[in-house]
Amino acid sequence: MEGGAERGLECQKIMDGKANNNGVNKEIPSCCLKARASVPESDAQCHSTVVSGWFSEPRSSSGKTGKQLYYNNPMWPGEAHSIKVEDILFQEKSLYQEVLVFQSSNYGKVLVLDGIVQLTEKDECAYQEMIAHLPLCSIVSPKNVLVVGGGDGGVLREISRHTSVEHIDICEIDEMVIDVSKKFFPELALGFEDPRVNLHVGDAVEFLRNSPKGKYDAIIVDSSDPVGPAQELVEKPFFETLARALRPGGVLCNMAESMWLHTHLIEDMMSICRETFKGSVHYAWTSVPTYPSGVIGFLLCSTEGPPVDFLNPINPIEKIEGATQHRRELRFYNSEVHTAAFVLPSFLKQKVSSLRDSASTNGV
Repeated sequence: MEGGAERGLECQKIMDGKANNNGVNKEIPSCCLKARASVPESDAQCHSTVVSGWFSEPRSSSGKTGKQLYYNNPMWPGEAHSIKVEDILFQEKSLYQEVLVFQSSNYGKVLVLDGIVQLTEKDECAYQEMIAHLPLCSIVSPKNVLVVGGGDGGVLREISRHTSVEHIDICEIDEMVIDVSKKFFPELALGFEDPRVNLHVGDAVEFLRNSPKGKYDAIIVDSSDPVGPAQELVEKPFFETLARALRPGGVLCNMAESMWLHTHLIEDMMSICRETFKGSVHYAWTSVPTYPSGVIGFLLCSTEGPPVDFLNPINPIEKIEGATQHRRELRFYNSEVHTAAFVLPSFLKQKVSSLRDSASTNGV
């Protein structure tokens, strides 16, 4: 993936202060600032590729000069997860990111964006099912739903199990992700076939600004890691825009990183959401083997209005006619897993306990 290597070298030049435009140093991107802060070595770079039949996230390899180059993603410095590659199926750069699809030895087909694993056929169910059903099973008869990101179609596939839903908007900025998913991941992309789905290709922030206030019963944010342009998706203005688009008692489920790697980020996001949403705010998690540390979290929030008890599903999936078998059988989520997802290990409870205490008046 030459594009990845070139971009990594460009990032490194910027980090070193060597890149310029007409003699003026470029502004350092947030991804490089984070990388430089966490990995000060001069060879630190931000992107990865396939080397000698293995994909690593991030990777290490020898450069053309024989010097060892270490690609280190700023979201999880100092570690790498490798997957054996059987065949590269697609490799191209879109307007926004590098898109890679490969056949792996153990996880089926794998989708990678800018060097970061987004999903594999084997374990995508743990993420897609949880991020969709944690919010939708927590409110009665959701009708209008928005998906931010989710261009692979997996979240749409799961929302379609809910017969009460009448309208599904999805806003995905990268059309190549949609096209690639339809070609290589038909079991996920079948979500786009639902007639209730309305696809909007473009910037989600702009889309939300133009959405009517209180339009949605639920919003699901299946976003990228908060590096580079996606940084604004974990900042207060974005959450305020989300809250505005939800009806009273409406719910948000937002991807919220790993409890093992990003406790500081989880704390920041929860603090912002407690200020922004006037209902409940909770953290839940699930196991996804091919994500860094093997777990991923979700932030569940509700706006002021009818109280929402996220911990005990009021709209259990098992009682929705045909839901557990719709399109394909549920593989991970059930009502017991739903409740268990909110049980936090002691170290994380210690980190968020002060936030919970201060927000006790908000129904948490």
